[in-house]
Amino acid sequence: MESTAGRPLYERFLSGLRISPTGTAVRDGDRRISYEEAHESALARAGALLAGLDRPPAAVGVLADKSADAYLSLLAALYTGATVVPLHAEFPAVRTRRMLEAAGVRAVIADGRGLAALKETGLELPALAAGGDGDGGPSAHRIPSTGPALDGPLPVAADDTAYVLFTSGSTGRPKGVPISHDSAHHYFQLADKRYDFHAADVFSQTFDLNFDCAMFDLFCAWGAGAAVDAVPAGAYRDLPRYLADHAVSVWFSTPSAITMARRLGGLVPGAMSGLRWSLFAGEALRQDDAVDWQAAAPRSTLENIYGPTELTITVTGHRWEPGTSPDRCVNGLVPIGRVHEGHEYLLLGEDGRPTEEPEGELCVAGPQLTRGYLDPGDDEGRFLRHDGARYYRTGDRVRRPADGELVYLGRLDSQVQVQGWRIELAEVEHAVRGCAAVRDAVVVTRTAEDRAELVVFYTGDPVPAAVLAREMRHALPKGMLPRDYRHLEEFPLNSNRKIDRGELARRAAGRP
Repeated sequence: MESTAGRPLYERFLSGLRISPTGTAVRDGDRRISYEEAHESALARAGALLAGLDRPPAAVGVLADKSADAYLSLLAALYTGATVVPLHAEFPAVRTRRMLEAAGVRAVIADGRGLAALKETGLELPALAAGGDGDGGPSAHRIPSTGPALDGPLPVAADDTAYVLFTSGSTGRPKGVPISHDSAHHYFQLADKRYDFHAADVFSQTFDLNFDCAMFDLFCAWGAGAAVDAVPAGAYRDLPRYLADHAVSVWFSTPSAITMARRLGGLVPGAMSGLRWSLFAGEALRQDDAVDWQAAAPRSTLENIYGPTELTITVTGHRWEPGTSPDRCVNGLVPIGRVHEGHEYLLLGEDGRPTEEPEGELCVAGPQLTRGYLDPGDDEGRFLRHDGARYYRTGDRVRRPADGELVYLGRLDSQVQVQGWRIELAEVEHAVRGCAAVRDAVVVTRTAEDRAELVVFYTGDPVPAAVLAREMRHALPKGMLPRDYRHLEEFPLNSNRKIDRGELARRAAGRP
């Protein structure tokens, strides 16, 4: 197997170690960990893990809350040469067990909550305590925290899997997505060209490790010798103050963070003037949110970046330009931009075949594409071959303007049929947001008397449903009008801080 020195994902950290050995690699509250300290800690944890096993593991789970220990554990797992499988302690035990088994995890590094979660799965996996203290696990399979440290990270090959992340499956069984070191290497090389990150930067880390955007923060920061700051939930109470106090210069989150900052009074013009970069991904970015955030962070460059897990973090990007970007928005949503260098894309029509029409399902081929799901049975219907290239079907409908800046229109499964009308939920949401009292809106469907109905959940000022219905009659055809309007103080969010549409659909249907 060909050696790929310089391509392992952990080489990003080693680059930062060379650039800024005594500089801060991780900040977690009052805790500051330098690159040298982080490197030594990761080598020690990796050595202890390997010494406690009878053979090197193919995959190591990291079951820890967003924290310095989680990041050092991830680095330690990479140093062992194994595939890293980030997990979340709050997931149901059955789901965690399925992920551990599907990924072939043979050892786990976990914090206190993670150890308790591991115990609930019923699996007797060897476990090392994330902080390096204690006996390493709730089961009989305990790995002592003492042991000879590694002299250096173990070698890996280009097509070895760097990490596995899980996405939801249509059957409720999570689907494992392996990402190779080579795919990650290609991605971060492009990021180095696109952004001017440097050692003085401080990156926000708003994502849990099981969300692929967390990899962006960690390895973009570490590749530049910069610091990663684990942003606590309480920071949103006064986000401008937190960013200023912690000298955060690179912000990355889902757009839902903008709504939260606005609700808590943080989007005052100029309030976040210390930011150099403002990046958003994970869900559609609204035009109004981009405008308000840019006003609050006037010195930052704002980008809407897009990509499914299967295409290694993100694969397109639109750089917001106040003078031109608003005219490119569709249904109030910011464009997702051009596909990354070295990739090809095509659109599929309603018949599932490539089309030259300006709208269709986005499919992408290129070096960031996963080789397939852990379970080959999950590949069916998600990949296609065209002109000798292998493409991933994103399930997202986009518009292809002449300038090449792709515009997101919505999920294929968000295009519903109600009494003969083919309705794009994003269009209805856009119309609801146009009502005077509404700040944001999410539209879901429910079934009543064997027919689909639209249900609106909205934030802003509560008003009688009849008032909203009257305003909507001026914006939408009769066949597209929602049947129900429900006010919320805020939308429920899932563990990745995305709006939990599944929860809203359950509420609309009257299910617990």
